Amino acid sequence: MRQDWLGNTVTTSSDATVAGINDFVEGPLAYENKAASILKAVEEEPDSCLANAYAAMFYMFLESKDAPGLARPFIEKAQAAAAGASRREQMTTAIVRAWVDGDVAKTIKLSHQALEEFPRDLAIVKQAQYHHFNLGNCAGMLAVAEQVIDHNADIPYMHGLAAFGYEQCHLLKDAEASAWKAVEMKRKEPWAHHALAHVMITQGRINEGVEFLTDVSKTWVDLNSFMLTHNWWHLSLNYINLGRYQDALRLYDERIWGVWKEYSQDQIGAVSLLMRLELVGADVGNRWQELGTYLKPRVDDFVQPFLTMQYVYGLARAGLPEADQLMQNLRAFSAKTPALTREAWGDVCIVACEGLLAHARGDFETAFRKMTLAIPRILEIGGSHAQRALFHQILLDSTIKTGRYSQAQQMLEAERAYDPNSVPANTALVNVYQNLGLNREAAKAQARISTIN
Repeated sequence: MRQDWLGNTVTTSSDATVAGINDFVEGPLAYENKAASILKAVEEEPDSCLANAYAAMFYMFLESKDAPGLARPFIEKAQAAAAGASRREQMTTAIVRAWVDGDVAKTIKLSHQALEEFPRDLAIVKQAQYHHFNLGNCAGMLAVAEQVIDHNADIPYMHGLAAFGYEQCHLLKDAEASAWKAVEMKRKEPWAHHALAHVMITQGRINEGVEFLTDVSKTWVDLNSFMLTHNWWHLSLNYINLGRYQDALRLYDERIWGVWKEYSQDQIGAVSLLMRLELVGADVGNRWQELGTYLKPRVDDFVQPFLTMQYVYGLARAGLPEADQLMQNLRAFSAKTPALTREAWGDVCIVACEGLLAHARGDFETAFRKMTLAIPRILEIGGSHAQRALFHQILLDSTIKTGRYSQAQQMLEAERAYDPNSVPANTALVNVYQNLGLNREAAKAQARISTIN
């Protein structure tokens, strides 16, 4: 028996197996490019229960329709070896088996049970938070962190995990404290950087966010494509709030799109940034067309509603018929989804996708009506507050473009409450107040823009 770097026992006598397991556990926590080492560990020890279970988990994190098929041979090998493995390894195998089988409710239940016995198993902590996040269960994310944090106070990544759980629950003071604790323990802690980016933009600390992210970006080396592109994406959101649209486009070209163009998270990061830029009037050139070629295979890829909603918009803005194919396939798929996610797909995602497709094609009345229905339940599709804000922006844009100026004024001033000098919000308010005949208010909004520029 050996131990992993967290002190958990591993049924093996192979140093190579332990090294691969250590890389797999720390890789997702540090968001570094070493999780794939688990595949070498399986090659070294084909009958290792834990290495095979982790290899299956590795493929499930790909967020692709092909992931269960890639993961299944490994989880079957893990099950075959489970009789000779420890209880922790057996429980890990059961958790991953449920995930591969598409039973997320069981995956989450078993994860919490396992963590009661093995609170230092941060691989299970990470994937449990991941599932809660995709369900829009912010309290669940925090509950996972609180369940084990007292046993992992010496691990900087644990404080980063807690920080994001706090932030998603709107407990911003606790989120910031946990994130800074992680950074103080380990400056290169990109998930804690990410949590602080959320806190700062939520509180309208835009310039501070730019300064902070620019500073810590020096540590973003050897990161996987998601974390690297996503933290640059967060910096681009600050640039947009400051009216620095060309800087955001530069980040799109140089940092956000192009690391791993086939990966789901890289694709939706690119889609959402182009959407945001167009919503504030920036010209994105032919970028949609190039991005669209990588979205074509997603027409029957329904891993998460949050991802699907952005696939359909990107395909539509690229002018591709695959947008309609995706919608047709989505309607058929939603009828057979598991009970846990059936309403998210059928009642929220389909309606939102209809609104997004309409908006992408210039039918703003349909977009307004569909998004009005979807937005009150948008939490159910998963994603973070900052990511889901995009869909609120689609509704706002549709509200303005259909001449509902009084309603738009309410939405914009509520948005401006946390970022008074937001260039996009104030630019929109100039137009809205002029159409409402409130020229003094329009002038005030224009003056606020001038203080930034």
